[in-house]
Amino acid sequence: MSVFPKLKTGAICQYPALFSLSWRTHITVFLDGSEQRHANTSDAVHRWNIRLDLLDEKEALTLQQFFTEQSGRYGIFEFQDPLTGQVYPTCCFESDRNDVRQSGESRHHTTLTIRTVD
Repeated sequence: MSVFPKLKTGAICQYPALFSLSWRTHITVFLDGSEQRHANTSDAVHRWNIRLDLLDEKEALTLQQFFTEQSGRYGIFEFQDPLTGQVYPTCCFESDRNDVRQSGESRHHTTLTIRTVD
């Protein structure tokens, strides 16, 4: 199993990091307009929006290679929550696209969204 790479400082991300929880709910709408709702799973989906600024060339390349190895949303990897330290063994990227921008020497920027998988 692949593990999300850490930065050269040993950190998972830079702050601020955004975190959210969501639950999957199935909604059935009847002909009279009434609704019936039920949860599809009992576990919440954890989602992290990781913004990375001021990466050096090696860090940017490592993240880009990891993203490529995962084939975007296709791959499953282990991710450590940067806020709590809890390890989630089944996570994936939320997009098939990862843009790394360079604004100068050792100044690479990217934003990744990672979520748990059922």
